[in-house]
Amino acid sequence: MRLDHISYAAGPDGLAGTAARIGGLLGREFVDGGVHPRFGTRNMILPLAGRTYLEVVEVLDHPASDKAPFGQAVRARSANGGGWLGWVVAVDDLDVVEERLGREAVPGNRHRPDGTELRWLQIGVNGLIGDPQLPFFIKWLTPELHPSEGADGEYSLACLEIAGDPQRVSEWLGESVEAPLEDIKVEWVAPNGTPGIMAVNVQTPTGLVRI
Repeated sequence: MRLDHISYAAGPDGLAGTAARIGGLLGREFVDGGVHPRFGTRNMILPLAGRTYLEVVEVLDHPASDKAPFGQAVRARSANGGGWLGWVVAVDDLDVVEERLGREAVPGNRHRPDGTELRWLQIGVNGLIGDPQLPFFIKWLTPELHPSEGADGEYSLACLEIAGDPQRVSEWLGESVEAPLEDIKVEWVAPNGTPGIMAVNVQTPTGLVRI
């Protein structure tokens, strides 16, 4: 179990505008990730060290976005002005997670602009919708195409600021919340406030940037 990526829902300036704004703060451009046909969304990504990445995602005018929980989550967050949507944990075995959550994982895929298809299984987005401090889980079926490939080692996740309760998140994960985060620091803030990711700190060649 490890931290895989963090998702940011596009704001009023749209996918390209939001990605350009965040990329400008970091001094690094996001790249076009392509379309998620099953979810009615598309993304732009920024590969980071440690097999992690940042994702800016927007909902498409597509029926799938109304049916798929991920599309629903993105639409709701963007409708509220955009911002951090959630964090995602990668696992090698989803069977344990499926048993604990009492449901089956659903397939996901994304087509890059060059036609390359990335495939995975995911579970737990409904948990994130109900309680945004909770991550959802992913298992890559095409690990050789992981979006972190080509990352510049000078860009890495340094700290997550999460409003919430680490005990609640540990129960959701089935193990200590520190387990998937390894060297990434987490600051738990506003325990009585609205739960979810408040900010992400990224280490860049020119220093730490808080988004």
